[in-house]
Amino acid sequence: MSESCSGNCSECGESCEKRESESLLAAANPKSHVKKVIAVVSGKGGVGKSTVTSLLACELARRGKSTAILDADITGPSIPKAFGAERCIAAQEDGILPAVSSGGVQIMSINLLLDDATSPVLWRGPILGGAVKQFWTDVIWGDVDYMFVDMPPGTGDVPLTVFQSLPLDGVIIVSSPQDLVGMIVSKAVNMARMMNVPVIGFVENYSYFECPDCGKRVEIFGKSHLGELAKEFGVPILARLPIDPKLAELFDEGKIEDARAEALSPAADRILSL
Repeated sequence: MSESCSGNCSECGESCEKRESESLLAAANPKSHVKKVIAVVSGKGGVGKSTVTSLLACELARRGKSTAILDADITGPSIPKAFGAERCIAAQEDGILPAVSSGGVQIMSINLLLDDATSPVLWRGPILGGAVKQFWTDVIWGDVDYMFVDMPPGTGDVPLTVFQSLPLDGVIIVSSPQDLVGMIVSKAVNMARMMNVPVIGFVENYSYFECPDCGKRVEIFGKSHLGELAKEFGVPILARLPIDPKLAELFDEGKIEDARAEALSPAADRILSL
């Protein structure tokens, strides 16, 4: 990209990295108007990525923003379960209307299209990526202030499809305190940077357990080293979430919107400042 680049690829005849990147983006449904797209990623499974995605969407909805969740975890979808959603509203000639939670969060997930939510999705990588792209191109999202993309773990086909096909404004990386996570988090940060997508910040889940009787905090998964990584990469830690059995219960009951995760307020503030 030349120093004189105006940033408007439609008026430029030059071939450059920016123009090539723009050309891979998939066009949204004509009836969709999404202002900001945030991917929630993790290098490994089981760190609470879907929980963080759900809580952020709910928090911004409570702040008066229109929010949506695109569940890109095709083989392990859990977002519909968290919100108690079972079906999309309808399918029309010009697209699919997503499910809408009681709190107004729009949701699209493969489980909303299956007759049996327990049926496995036995698709190879390119088909998985194609399905995620269709959630962007074929779903009528309407006016959305903030869309969160719940990504599958790792750096495989689907994450690559999302990074290349959706107009991401940034990613939030979810981790846990375990030592192994340091290497995994580094992979996630490096992938985002290789794809020229800003890393908004880290959210550490399962940071500690607070005794309900004495209030003492216990680091069940060991001492966190996320601060060292944050300093190394120059990425802020937006939140450290405790182990909360009540939160897990609300997620399983489809009542995630009843949860209040005050610890995520700084993350919500950071997203609103984009």
